[in-house]
Amino acid sequence: MLPHQQNQTTPDAEVVIESALSKSEQFIENNGKKLLIALAIIVLIVGGYYAYKYLWSSPREIQASNMMFVAEQQFALDSFNLALNGDGNNAGFIDVATEYGATPQGNIANHYAGICYLKLNNFDSAIEYLSKYQATEGVPNEIINSQNKGLIGDAYSQKGDLKNAAKFYMEAASISDNTFSAPYYLKKAGLVYANLNQYKEALEAFQTIADNFPSSMEARDIDKFIGQIEQK
Repeated sequence: MLPHQQNQTTPDAEVVIESALSKSEQFIENNGKKLLIALAIIVLIVGGYYAYKYLWSSPREIQASNMMFVAEQQFALDSFNLALNGDGNNAGFIDVATEYGATPQGNIANHYAGICYLKLNNFDSAIEYLSKYQATEGVPNEIINSQNKGLIGDAYSQKGDLKNAAKFYMEAASISDNTFSAPYYLKKAGLVYANLNQYKEALEAFQTIADNFPSSMEARDIDKFIGQIEQK
């Protein structure tokens, strides 16, 4: 009697499956258009990403690297005008920055171009191109990021704009907290502050070298500078 009652109350397995399939078919029928649209969007997003990366982005990065090769050689030889503008047959950093500015190579070309202009005493153009450089992540890149800010400080210093020079030296020091770049730019900032008669800021910059970077080259004679400022 009990088994017979169980058969009456328990749905047959095939009935359950057919019911589930029927509901699924009904759901697809009711929402099929929305599902297709959603699937198409996903395919476009994924396909677009890979198309951009492998058909557009990566080839452009390779082209930019090839284009910049001779300019880097000229830069290493201190031929800054040729490195900047090219030699008629080969591109310069400005060409790479203009054509491939969205690539990592185009980004670093802005940095190179700014240095070239600085070496050629064109300080306004140096600031323009150095300011186009976009900071990148990673420990090795932090040094370049720091140097880029410091070079902007150098350009302002050469222009006689010591207030902006000090500002960018301090930014450079804060970007990369290592024994090489940080104390180097802190000392530059301290010297500029001293020239501006901002002795409190100068003392803070020098004291930071003494306290935080005692093994750096800048720390070797920093007590002398601290003593001079303390007498002001």
